[in-house]
Amino acid sequence: MLRWFIASGTFGVPQAAGPIAFALVALSLTGDARGGAAMMLAMTLAQVIGAIPIVRLTGGLRVATALKLLVVLRTVALVGIALLATTEAPFAWLVVSAAIAGSVNGAAFGYMRALLSQLAPAERLPRALGIAATVNETTFVLAPVAASGLGTVSPVFAILALAALGAVPAVLIPHVDAMPGDGLRRAEGSVLGRSMLLWLLCAMAGGATVASIEIGAVALALNFGYQPALAILFTVPLCVASVAGGIWVSVRNRMASRWVVVAQLFIMASGAGLAALNLSAVTTIIATILIGAVLAPLSTYYSLVLDTLAPPQRRAEVFALQRTANATGVIFASAALTVVSLSLALMLVASLMIIATGAVALASARHGER
Repeated sequence: MLRWFIASGTFGVPQAAGPIAFALVALSLTGDARGGAAMMLAMTLAQVIGAIPIVRLTGGLRVATALKLLVVLRTVALVGIALLATTEAPFAWLVVSAAIAGSVNGAAFGYMRALLSQLAPAERLPRALGIAATVNETTFVLAPVAASGLGTVSPVFAILALAALGAVPAVLIPHVDAMPGDGLRRAEGSVLGRSMLLWLLCAMAGGATVASIEIGAVALALNFGYQPALAILFTVPLCVASVAGGIWVSVRNRMASRWVVVAQLFIMASGAGLAALNLSAVTTIIATILIGAVLAPLSTYYSLVLDTLAPPQRRAEVFALQRTANATGVIFASAALTVVSLSLALMLVASLMIIATGAVALASARHGER
């Protein structure tokens, strides 16, 4: 389990450090940091497109073997970015390499989560997921800082560092007597039932809500008259609250009831709505704390309920869908922040979160009646 936790924490380093590392590389090559955003967009879109096809393509391999293969492929693509930057290749090739690196992220996450179900007993799974959420949030706090520091020395060195850390799962992931994934290849039809779609909608809405704060942090700082560097006023409280939520899940070690989940969704929707009101920096910071506080409990619940809904031989596919839903939310928030004003983008994200909360509340009421 310790090896799995370390592998899980380092698995997210390329995505956590990528925005800063890619921006620094783009700035050094083209003089415009916006190229880094293009690389991250390519990585995220490729993750959404490639998640399910790659899971099915690698379905004949054992879970640990498939995971290691995908991590190695991602590492090669990231090292390729560093080599292309060193040789000052056309920037379009760096974008292509970023897309290749991202294409395996969803599938690899699916295998990572499926492996946890085989390592942890069912009664300890909530705690394991809580610890994983805490480690993941710590990664997303520390990795950008490390990328920024290393990038000041050399942007290429920063890329190589995140590639090396992202490769750790290929070395540490434990070998267990896991069932082969050949059931994935033989399975026919879609795994998407009504219940599963409901929780994937929640994962997408939650991903969009968090991304609207993290991606829009600089715009929020400027909106309230602060320097861009003070974007941390909004991102740090979000991350700290999320880490605290992960610790709470780990200590509690039980699956929340449906109505507790509805209450947590209402808290996140309230935070999204409060941020969209654009009242003041203080109220927006409070909004980020509300969002962060329930992030880990909700993501843990989604993972647990999808575990119960997924056919055993298709767990990796279902968890890849969860990752895809979250990434789709990030794309939605990114597009909204790019196309419309900050306030309207936050309103759109809050509306999506309110819709997801209402859908779960309605489904829970019907479930209670039955």
